[in-house]
Amino acid sequence: MRQPQLPMPKVIGHRGAASHAPENTLAGFRAAKALGVSWVEFDVHLTVDGRCVVIHDDLIDRTTDGQGEVGQMTLEELSSYDAGAWFDPSFAGETVPTLEEVMDLLGELGLGANVELKPSPGAEDETATATMALLRTSWPTHLPPPLVSSFDYRSLEMAQQAAPEIARGLLLETVTDEWRSLVEAIDATTLHCGHTALTPARAKEIRAAGYPLFCYTVNHAGRAQELFGWGVSGVFSDVPDQILPLV
Repeated sequence: MRQPQLPMPKVIGHRGAASHAPENTLAGFRAAKALGVSWVEFDVHLTVDGRCVVIHDDLIDRTTDGQGEVGQMTLEELSSYDAGAWFDPSFAGETVPTLEEVMDLLGELGLGANVELKPSPGAEDETATATMALLRTSWPTHLPPPLVSSFDYRSLEMAQQAAPEIARGLLLETVTDEWRSLVEAIDATTLHCGHTALTPARAKEIRAAGYPLFCYTVNHAGRAQELFGWGVSGVFSDVPDQILPLV
């Protein structure tokens, strides 16, 4: 039987608090803190000049006023675009933050974090290696240790090689019968999955094996309550304030 190795909460702010502030921005993490969460989730990409930046998509088009691929831009180029006004004019001036900036802010706010590796195609090894190096050297020591997760299995393998002491979470859209062999091969601490395809039997199986199970993206209190009843350890939510009263 495996046991949870991290003090992870039952409600984690998804990309900060994505329904309240622009996702993956410093404003978003401040909003999450104000809503009462103790952990947030965010995504890390790598720029062409090797800098770790916090943004979800391979393209900047959806969450900035620019266009293009994160992996083909320098940090200076990426930083010239606005990452807040698309959400609401009151957030104009927000930029795509570096991982270093985010870690500094998390330290100030006292927030734990699930760091998701989102490598651009072809940058799986480099993204994992660079991210783990920063987490090893710069993660605020007064915070709970971070959890690193990814849908990209190669990135998790590289994360394990680069920093085996930092816990890993395997992300799956749907949990198949292979889940156990996949998590064991990378010595994952947690399993994360989409909530829509999860069944009570599968949740029970995972929890009985000793693995904490986290579901994304749960934005309705009733569904969260149902998942908790199945034994789900926690949920990622764009509206954590609506889920927190349950716990």
